[in-house]
Amino acid sequence: MHMRVLGILLSGCCAVSAHAQTAGQFPNRPIRIVVPFSAGSGSDFLARLIAEKMTQKWSQQVVVDNRPSAAGIVAGEIVTGATPDGHTLMVTSSGIAGSAAMHSKLPFDTVRDFAAVTKVATGSNVFIVAPNSPIKSIKHLIDLAKKTPGKLTYGHSGVGSGTHYASELFNSVAGIKTVHVPYKGAPAVFTDTISSRLDYGVTPIGPTVPLVKSGRLVAIAVSTAKRSHVLPDVPTVAESGLPAYAYEGWFGMFAPGKLPPALLQQINAEVTRILKLPDVRERIMAAAMEPDPTTPEVLHKMLVSEIATRRKIFGSLGLLQ
Repeated sequence: MHMRVLGILLSGCCAVSAHAQTAGQFPNRPIRIVVPFSAGSGSDFLARLIAEKMTQKWSQQVVVDNRPSAAGIVAGEIVTGATPDGHTLMVTSSGIAGSAAMHSKLPFDTVRDFAAVTKVATGSNVFIVAPNSPIKSIKHLIDLAKKTPGKLTYGHSGVGSGTHYASELFNSVAGIKTVHVPYKGAPAVFTDTISSRLDYGVTPIGPTVPLVKSGRLVAIAVSTAKRSHVLPDVPTVAESGLPAYAYEGWFGMFAPGKLPPALLQQINAEVTRILKLPDVRERIMAAAMEPDPTTPEVLHKMLVSEIATRRKIFGSLGLLQ
């Protein structure tokens, strides 16, 4: 009887030791960071920054694997189906919440099958118009939309995207109805806003800044609660007459859902270290974003909350699938 108890105790000790050893030996082969967008996107830019510093620290190659198809579903399947040993990660935008909110039959459960590692960075969206547009401010936009309900058109980066959600959240708070026109990315929104085929657009701040500074587009407001450091003269939506509105775009790192807690904390600590490096901060800020590492718990709660709010907004538009 005593031998059986001793055996159980030894077995438990071995299991704990093996778990600690797994975390201690990580990484023991190349790491892959999957990105559900093309090269040059915000997620890709951040993933490559992190990969570069991880490679230097851990002496293991860290590669970025771009899988820009099926609204992030392909990338999601790769990550959720991978062995939860820390060697497969994902950097993605807040669109992960939009996809989960809209699609009831994804091949994975976004909340259960991903482990939130850390938020990586945040950024604003920008409300833009053509230089010759009669819309000069957010207040003017709201007033015009109320006078002509369902007439004004705006462009965004795709159904369920962060810019789509930011736009419809704005409509909901402002009590207006405008017609959304989905595009495959910000460049097409720029083109049709400049040519006045769209009344206005809502785009990520990074690629928008050069067009605003060159005078090809006019930024009438940013979506975040505070002004952007790259467009300090552009007011927030809240400052422009809609104090209840604010939306902050974000990027986060995720891993397979059953990642052991020790590995989760180890990767979180490494990404947090990287995001606090002066040269990394400088490069992220220059790209019109702000580094914003968090605990896994903060990112998880934010994901759950945003899925719920997006489901409410998109459901009111009849977009749930």
